[in-house]
Amino acid sequence: MLTEVVFDVETKTFFDEAGTLDPSKLGVSIVSLYARKLDKNLKEIEGKMLSFWEREFEKPFKFPHFDILAKIKEATGRRTSLHSLAKATLGTQKIDSGGNAIRYWNKGDVKSLNLLKRYCEKDVEITRDIYDYGLKNNILKFTDYWNNPREVGVDFSRHPNNETFVPQQSLF
Repeated sequence: MLTEVVFDVETKTFFDEAGTLDPSKLGVSIVSLYARKLDKNLKEIEGKMLSFWEREFEKPFKFPHFDILAKIKEATGRRTSLHSLAKATLGTQKIDSGGNAIRYWNKGDVKSLNLLKRYCEKDVEITRDIYDYGLKNNILKFTDYWNNPREVGVDFSRHPNNETFVPQQSLF
């Protein structure tokens, strides 16, 4: 049996407001994660969504991971967005934007924080589904900067010592 965690982090501020390109200076408002167990055929047996607000962080956490968007950039030489991958690969889309996530955090009322949590959790679901698609089909689809449909081959093989799994850059 294999345990996986798919996660997304929302920050409290923009890079230009923080005056740095160091992600650890942006602050973290919420972390949502989907923890699941897979059988030997990589079929999900059980899974659970969890979300943690800033006040619930006791210690910074780091674990081996790889970044799907970084894999796309590595393969194509250009960045793409989770929204573009979701739309082309899954036929779905993100429900909001990272800019609004920061606004929701700054507003701080119950309605805004619920919107922030829902947005972060939905990004986790989309990331999980994109990962599963890439694992099964060895390709991901997206629309490039010039609005052209693209496909890129991906290898999400599990190799414990694979350079694909790198230490997480701290956001805390």
